[in-house]
Amino acid sequence: MSYVNRTGDDIITDPAVVTRVGEYHDRVRWGPIISGVLIALATQLILSAFFAAIGAGRVADSGAPRTIAPNVAGNVGIWSTIALLLSLFVGGWITSRACGPMNRNTALLNGAILWATTLALSSWLLASGVSGAFGIAASNAGAVINQVQQPGGLAVPQNVPNITAQQTREAAAATSRALWWFVLGSLLSLAASLIGAIAGVRSPRTNTYRP
Repeated sequence: MSYVNRTGDDIITDPAVVTRVGEYHDRVRWGPIISGVLIALATQLILSAFFAAIGAGRVADSGAPRTIAPNVAGNVGIWSTIALLLSLFVGGWITSRACGPMNRNTALLNGAILWATTLALSSWLLASGVSGAFGIAASNAGAVINQVQQPGGLAVPQNVPNITAQQTREAAAATSRALWWFVLGSLLSLAASLIGAIAGVRSPRTNTYRP
């Protein structure tokens, strides 16, 4: 109810008071961020298994699985990247929805922390032998290194002086491509996390008091 100023028999009503709910003092909400990380990892694992099952079924049904091996490797990278982007988008959306009302700047901050936490956790999982949200990209970099060391790949002789300049260039080019793909995938995943955080944000409530 608003107050009124009485002047004789006239009643003058004060304008309605509009107040906005203040944001949390702590803009980083670790509870929603951890929830978003868990949702992102679970979504990525499920999508990766789903896409892998489809790809394996296509290889099994093909008449010449060896001849389509290069296509399979390319499709695995593409679909793994799609699964990564979708999982971080969902994780960012969950983080914003669990935070409650906030502005976009706070949502972007929490989305970036979600991405960084997922990257750090996935690196630890990869070091422990478990692929996380960034496991595919990092595994590709590791596969290049293994290929360099394998006899059938870009063989690196035990006697280092015997290595040719061509082998060195091929190994460096393969490693460079893998690392650039990892950087590109990381930046795309950051964008997906931020977009998901913005999509899930809820504006602060506005309370209007009327007489």
